Amino acid sequence: MALVVPATVNDGPLFAEVDMGADASALTVRATVVQASTVFYDTPATLDKAERLLAEATSFGSQLVVFPEAFIGGYPRGSTFGVTIGNRTAKGKEEFRKYHAAAIDVPGPEVDRLAAMAGKYKVYLVMGVIERDGYTLYCTVLFFDSQGHYLGKHRKVMPTALERIIWGFGDGSTIPVYETPIGKIGAAICWENRMPLLRTALYGKGIEIYCAPTADSRDIWQASMTHIALEGGCFVLSANQFCRRKDYPPAPEYEFSGADDLTPDSVVCAGGSVIISPSGNVLAGPNYEGEALISADLDLGEIARAKFDFDVVGHYSRPDILSLVVRDSPTKPVTFSSASVKTEDFQK
Repeated sequence: MALVVPATVNDGPLFAEVDMGADASALTVRATVVQASTVFYDTPATLDKAERLLAEATSFGSQLVVFPEAFIGGYPRGSTFGVTIGNRTAKGKEEFRKYHAAAIDVPGPEVDRLAAMAGKYKVYLVMGVIERDGYTLYCTVLFFDSQGHYLGKHRKVMPTALERIIWGFGDGSTIPVYETPIGKIGAAICWENRMPLLRTALYGKGIEIYCAPTADSRDIWQASMTHIALEGGCFVLSANQFCRRKDYPPAPEYEFSGADDLTPDSVVCAGGSVIISPSGNVLAGPNYEGEALISADLDLGEIARAKFDFDVVGHYSRPDILSLVVRDSPTKPVTFSSASVKTEDFQK
């Protein structure tokens, strides 16, 4: 596993103590974005791989580690799940059954293991997963603190294109920004990052370390990441998988639609993971070479320097003309007016 920006090796502790009475804006945080592939259809093996990567990142002093979109559960690149307008094939339904089986419950044993990893390695962890809620799946990001506590989740509010046939839609109740000793951390997933109002909601919550797990490896993605860093006056950490055809099951078990000429070594997702400063400078990456740990030191003082120029929800806003209302209550398809039926009602 390549480390794109290695840490300076010394004899001191890997993790500096955070003095809560000190000037928080002067803090420097070592962050890593993971560029690696899922072990598709094998969630236990993927969790093992996640722990190996986490251990390697923290051995170089990382305090925050961000994994790609759908790392646990897998991004089903190239699959159509047998869907055409008006029809779903039996093979496609079986593919969904297997994909559903590889997803995780939140909370659940896999979440407990991820929390234990974060606590073991004393690291803030942002992990892309496929969340299973009954028989509906969600593309989700989970957040953990360095003490091994699960903080919460963000569900992707708008799956892209054919993603909508396999993933549900998140609501406004899971757009969190967590205040931590290393900065205010939140996330938007893949093309959600192109939704101006969603970004504005995160800015309104004071996001400082903006995590952007993605499946988009095109060059143009870098323009979006740079724009968000400048617009939000925040650090942007974008993590993508690097995958070859052989990282997915072979045909006919798993087929890439319209890509019959792929060899086992064909690159199907080239990564492009990157870390960008609030002033728009690329601190590490983008990497298109293979699986890698991409690291940078984040000078949190850069946030104040950037916002002196432009504070999108502060001195550069005009709420008398333009404002945003976010409906952040959970939306449920079924609500019962009474949580329980009184026992005496049955005894009459």
